[in-house]
Amino acid sequence: MKKIFFILPIFLLVIVTLSCEKQDDLSVPEDLEINNFVWKGLNLYYLWQEDVSDLSDDRFANQDELNTFLSNSDYSNPVNLFNHLRVDSSIDRFSVIYSNYSVLEGILTGNTLNNGVDYGLRYKSGSSTDIFGWVRYILPNSDASAKDIQRGDLFYAVNGTPLTASNFQSLLSATTYTLNLADYDNGNITPNGQSVTLTKTALAENPVYATNVFTQSDKKIGYIMYNGFFTGYENQLNAAFANFKTENVTDLILDLRYNSGGSIATATRLASMITGQFSGQLFAKEQWNEKLENYWQDNNPGQFVNNFTNSIGNGTAINRLNLTKVYILTSRSTASASELVINGLKPYIDVVQIGDRTTGKNVGSVTLYDAPNFKKSSARKTHKYAMQPIVLKVINADGFGDYQTGLLADFPFLEDYGNMGEIGNSNEPMISYTLDLISNGNRKSNQNKVKQFEYLSDSKELEPLRSEMYSEIK
Repeated sequence: MKKIFFILPIFLLVIVTLSCEKQDDLSVPEDLEINNFVWKGLNLYYLWQEDVSDLSDDRFANQDELNTFLSNSDYSNPVNLFNHLRVDSSIDRFSVIYSNYSVLEGILTGNTLNNGVDYGLRYKSGSSTDIFGWVRYILPNSDASAKDIQRGDLFYAVNGTPLTASNFQSLLSATTYTLNLADYDNGNITPNGQSVTLTKTALAENPVYATNVFTQSDKKIGYIMYNGFFTGYENQLNAAFANFKTENVTDLILDLRYNSGGSIATATRLASMITGQFSGQLFAKEQWNEKLENYWQDNNPGQFVNNFTNSIGNGTAINRLNLTKVYILTSRSTASASELVINGLKPYIDVVQIGDRTTGKNVGSVTLYDAPNFKKSSARKTHKYAMQPIVLKVINADGFGDYQTGLLADFPFLEDYGNMGEIGNSNEPMISYTLDLISNGNRKSNQNKVKQFEYLSDSKELEPLRSEMYSEIK
């Protein structure tokens, strides 16, 4: 999939417009190199560049004026400059900067420091401060996989300190900590005296977490829980669909409850596996800032387009199901590339969404390194700063992309903390509900009645990049 081939010419054009002075006058002091990278990267790529006065193309008459601005003591930490140059957080919730791009790259590829417990966090009933956690799944080959903790377990404290909305990030960010467990008692979170100590290690997460095929009368229903759009695991995803083809599945349940996003390219390929009959047609179109839009409209408008495809990233043929309907399970943690799949498929096939409203992340990012073309291959060696700013918005073939408040479920269904069930099992409540919808011709079956708790966060949100939808500079 083609993206951003014309970065270097654009970058040079921007520098030219910044100053008509001699090249000698364009030098950047060594102590301002990182800040200079931050400003120029955001000036060129940031989706809301026109809305930030200090990123305006005519904000500085020359490099010397820019240097003076960048040397402000308030920006001695590049993170402070980065945050200053962003629009209000109510608009941009997702742009991030990292001082070590190795960490950034690891998160985007599913490689993190992780103890193996994927969890959600909710407010306790009647409280705006006190919270509790619940285990959504356990990663294989992790520290947690060898400990006495499993899906459905609840925890109310860490190292004996009760969890609150203000302390959970610091407590759960530690490399080693002890979770203090609780029971679900008719909606009350009651400490039970049990605990488990966990340690984070370097862990690679295969996002294809569980698959199954259910048989109901004349239907064969494929099920897949897919937890991250990581390009490095497209072979595993494609293999799962090969098995569905072999089993001659007639229906598909795509479980994205805990999938916070990832690669736009991989999302396009997943949509192509579900379908297959729309190869070459528009799946999603990207909208960039006006400066880049104008350049590419004149030079290569195909840069904006993501079409249904016949192959995954390494050229292997896609295993296609040619479905005309798909059932997708969602939650408040379903974000970015997951929402892209839902929205991108809707103009073509019947998408039945079961669960809770999604996050509402309709924008995507790219990784920018400190280099003339912002690519890693020519990045400066004196530091490892890299940015992941929001640079694009996605719309589907119908031109719709305004789902920043989330995509509403066709059939609301909340997970019951008193009965989580086993992922991939036909008796797991949400899977059972969906199987009933399929076998009953999409008629509403009895909605589950569970106690509701206000959503706060989840384990993936502790690392903001884990909820990114991203493209690539090529």
